[in-house]
Amino acid sequence: MTQDNAARGPFMDEAALEAALAAPDAALRADLAKTSGDLIVLGAGGKMGPSLARLARNAMAEDRKVIAVARFSESGLRDTLERDGIETIAADLLDRDAVAALPDAENVMFMAGRKFGSSGAEHLTWAMNALCPALVAERYASSRIIAFSTGCVYPFWPVDALSGPTEDVAPNPPPGDYAWSCVARERMFEHMSVVHNTPGRLFRLNYAIDVRYGVLHDLAQKVLAGEPIDVSMGHVTLIWQGEANARALRSLAQTTTPTSPINVTGEHVIAVRDIAEAFAKRFDKPANIVGTEAPTAWLNDASASMKAFGPLAISLEDMIDWQADWLIRGGRSLDKPTHFEARDGKY
Repeated sequence: MTQDNAARGPFMDEAALEAALAAPDAALRADLAKTSGDLIVLGAGGKMGPSLARLARNAMAEDRKVIAVARFSESGLRDTLERDGIETIAADLLDRDAVAALPDAENVMFMAGRKFGSSGAEHLTWAMNALCPALVAERYASSRIIAFSTGCVYPFWPVDALSGPTEDVAPNPPPGDYAWSCVARERMFEHMSVVHNTPGRLFRLNYAIDVRYGVLHDLAQKVLAGEPIDVSMGHVTLIWQGEANARALRSLAQTTTPTSPINVTGEHVIAVRDIAEAFAKRFDKPANIVGTEAPTAWLNDASASMKAFGPLAISLEDMIDWQADWLIRGGRSLDKPTHFEARDGKY
């Protein structure tokens, strides 16, 4: 289990949610103890970065620094991270001089990237997803690097296979600048890892869930509002954000040289229609389902990470229950739709 009972919902408020996401278990503490040195989290201002930094701070020995780097455009985030014992640095990771000036750290968690807004600004998406990784991989050539990636580097996969592609499947996504720029991100880390013998992992994550955002949040909101739910992208794989972050941090103790991919998501392929109907039952409202399920979807086979880290503690039913409870309580939304249903690669 990657999280103990203290990390479970439902959550009365955001403070309780953040505390749960930042609660380490013995396995995480043990794996981080196998590594040495400070941890720097690059791109710490995104949806997952703050909770990962807090989780790391709570799991690591006090004499090891956790440093969060981001632009910090969200008001108050920098102050709250520093209050929680995390050092912060405001920096533009596309600025070569700014990257060069970052402090040394034996452990690097690379979480920077760009997806939404790609259409019409493809150049920036490629810069953020390819140039930025090259700058970082060169700067931290002597460190361990866990680079957050995505299952979107894979091709659409037949849903009747009941599982997604494994790490042995070569990246070859459908058309779209976002997915192909993610392949470029991986190639930059691979190249620098080969050249400099940099240990690392390419953390291919499919759909981390937090009650303030994510696939379940999007679907639950639509059921509540009576909005149509397009099931063309009819199947997904999901994982609780706290468990995804824990597996990313535990990957620091399982790096390879050169770097190599590891898939991280839930165990089962889940029908979007079934999720919508589950929320409809909890809200006592009909689900307005439209469209027909395509025979393929962006999926991910995480059996290798299950073997490495053990089974997940948080089930789909847990996540659906917590999500429904959060919205019924009027919990805050990050207002960042996933657009998981997009099949044309345009975001």
